[in-house]
Amino acid sequence: MTQALYRKWRPQSWEAVIGQDHVVQTLRNAITGERVAHAYLFAGPRGTGKTTTARLLAKAVNCLDPDLSARPCGKCDPCQAVSQGRFLDLIEIDAASNTSVEDVRDLRDKINFAPNLGRYKIYIIDEVHMLSTAAFNALLKTLEEPPPHAIFVLATTEVHKIPATVLSRCQRHEFRRIPVADIVAVLKKIAKAEKIQVEPAALTLIARQSTGAMRDAISLLDQMASTGQVISLELAQTVLGTATSQVVLDVVDAVLTGETARGLEQIHLALDSGSDPRQLTRQIVDYLRGLLLIRMGSSGQVDATSELKASMARHAQAFTTPVLLEVIRSFNQAAGSEARNSWQPALPLEIAFLTSLDLQTGQTPGAQHEAPKSTQAAEKPTAGTTLSETAPAVPPKTKASPVKSDTAKSQAGEKQPVPHQSADDSSPETPPPSANALTLDQIDNNWRKIVQLAGQTSRSTQAALNSCKPYAVKDGTLYLGFNGDFAKNKMENGNNIEITRKVLAEVLGVEIPIRCFVAKGERGTLPPEVESDSMVAAALRDLGGEIVDMQ
Repeated sequence: MTQALYRKWRPQSWEAVIGQDHVVQTLRNAITGERVAHAYLFAGPRGTGKTTTARLLAKAVNCLDPDLSARPCGKCDPCQAVSQGRFLDLIEIDAASNTSVEDVRDLRDKINFAPNLGRYKIYIIDEVHMLSTAAFNALLKTLEEPPPHAIFVLATTEVHKIPATVLSRCQRHEFRRIPVADIVAVLKKIAKAEKIQVEPAALTLIARQSTGAMRDAISLLDQMASTGQVISLELAQTVLGTATSQVVLDVVDAVLTGETARGLEQIHLALDSGSDPRQLTRQIVDYLRGLLLIRMGSSGQVDATSELKASMARHAQAFTTPVLLEVIRSFNQAAGSEARNSWQPALPLEIAFLTSLDLQTGQTPGAQHEAPKSTQAAEKPTAGTTLSETAPAVPPKTKASPVKSDTAKSQAGEKQPVPHQSADDSSPETPPPSANALTLDQIDNNWRKIVQLAGQTSRSTQAALNSCKPYAVKDGTLYLGFNGDFAKNKMENGNNIEITRKVLAEVLGVEIPIRCFVAKGERGTLPPEVESDSMVAAALRDLGGEIVDMQ
């Protein structure tokens, strides 16, 4: 039977421990200064080196090398016995299967016996948080006053479950997740030594998938090496059930543009290709986290290619920070969902996508995902619809009274009272308001209604309007300010501007030209280059000129 790679490449010296320098240095100093504690607590995620470090500590305290700083030497009998798993004074206990108080009492009775081979007996209790309350209580006295030849090392992934009375009796060390770059370096070394052909992109994917656990990364490499093929990025994605980065980009694009059908199509294409719904959701969370870091000015912490960073920068500009935070929270909740064993494992991902779509477009979650209805159905008011909801935004002109009725009353000799015209009645002769009369406050007061009405025609237009603000009304033109070129270009593509103009005319009763620009200053003011363009446009409109040459 072949030995697993993670066992074969288990660190046998302090120098081989990766990513835990703060723990290693403390333990080496304790050994050199002969200040080894009687009880240690190693806490941290799985696969980060807790048990390995405990075994190295067992080697070091029993090593026969006269140079304390060189321990463990790896050459003496105790060191080799520990490495080969035959050192009788190293007792490893799995707390998950030895949880009862009887197991702890048995340990307490045997601990008083002197070591067989070395100077110290080392008790490694793995997953110590699994012990019962009675077992913890039985262990307290032994932990507080152990025999001089006994050293306890407690390892756990859930330190919050350990009683405070136990924590106070141990020297605690926190193990951190190992950085991706360090994991990739170790995987390259192993692949070269084991003659495994693997692409660098596949190694990076494996390292990311391991989420900081070296053991998980080496196990994944071992699994893929068993296929007998060159480990390419495509093979790694197939084995891990992850989707391509382009799928993630397309899903986030759909959230920004409000394209429900396109986003769901990309998700289902990825799932049909073998991607795991939970893994795809985690990939989206990782990508959105990168957008947040870029938006907060920490792009150096984002580990991505230059091409991917360019896409991330555009997406980060298109999101507002509050919306981005809510979108991340939505997908992160789906990533932690336990629905993977249900009969619809993709449901949490789909709900997260639709919720994020509504957050970006400013709708109540789930409000508008129905297929568009026919024009006749849209015009017919439904039951429960108020008159104000069905009435047009611009009031119709007042119709004159029928001539027949007036003539009959005149012939009868009746005096006709002068009708009183209220201030609300509109006169047929009243001209429609001009674009020059509009103010920024008028548009601000109706902006939410404008965005919602635009969403009834086009979700893409609604998403674009949610990524901008009305900045100024100047010379009869409305200027919309955007965070970046990506959002601005989305608005200018297609018929988004035309739809917005029609909605503005419906709500405000006036047609007004629209211009888009990347906002850099305060609202109400325009950048110099936009200001100059505005003056030229006004001159052309008022004087009836045309541009014949530009220099």
